[in-house]
Amino acid sequence: MVEPIEITYLSHSGFAVRIGDTLLVFDDAQGRPAEDDSLQIGRVTRSLIEEHQRTIFFVSHAHADHFSPAIYDFNDIDSVRYVVGDDVPEEYAGHRMSPGDTLSLGGAKITAYDSTDVGVSFLVSMDGFTLFHAGDLNFWHWREESTLREIEQAEKEYEMAIQPLEGQEIDFAFFPLDPRMGEMYDAGALRFLLCVKPRVMIPMHWWGRGDVALEFARKNRSKQAEIVALTRPGETLRAGKSEDGKIQLEL
Repeated sequence: MVEPIEITYLSHSGFAVRIGDTLLVFDDAQGRPAEDDSLQIGRVTRSLIEEHQRTIFFVSHAHADHFSPAIYDFNDIDSVRYVVGDDVPEEYAGHRMSPGDTLSLGGAKITAYDSTDVGVSFLVSMDGFTLFHAGDLNFWHWREESTLREIEQAEKEYEMAIQPLEGQEIDFAFFPLDPRMGEMYDAGALRFLLCVKPRVMIPMHWWGRGDVALEFARKNRSKQAEIVALTRPGETLRAGKSEDGKIQLEL
């Protein structure tokens, strides 16, 4: 059995992932936490970071719903590192990555993939687990407003972006569901399930509509892919992995 993993939902597209003595934090866009850590639910705090031997903050891109400068409040801690997409302003230090770049950091193997918006998506392998955080990679289409040509172009760009991920063995994929797109809000996520085949998908980016994530999970989980909707800040998924690659989940 591979050492267990813990995935905690922060907000919107933000997650904190505990793997052994390492904390991986993806797209934490929350502001500064209060002084009293006991009041924090689903927040990355100084005491949480100090519980781990190393912490890596990932920023897929600079949109305000994916990035808060408050994560740099922790840059005085020696064990903290930052990995940022190529669109993040230069004033924010870190390992800057563009699509196709690779990086080894603190025992994690990191590859940046493309986005269909700005910045990058991240594939991270560490201690027997592989995680994919999509950032704003999605099949962005607005069927009530876009022309047919615009929708076809968006679909083409999306298929080109996910093609390099096909064949990758992904244990957990954090992927957008955006109800603002209307009836076909889940087209990108469904295509990702079909083509990339992650073992577990965790919906994100649903703009406060936890019901959307829960309904998507109910309708689309299968023997090939489990879908877990974490909808409350601080909600945590614990998982183990057997030697044959099967994921065992515990909410």
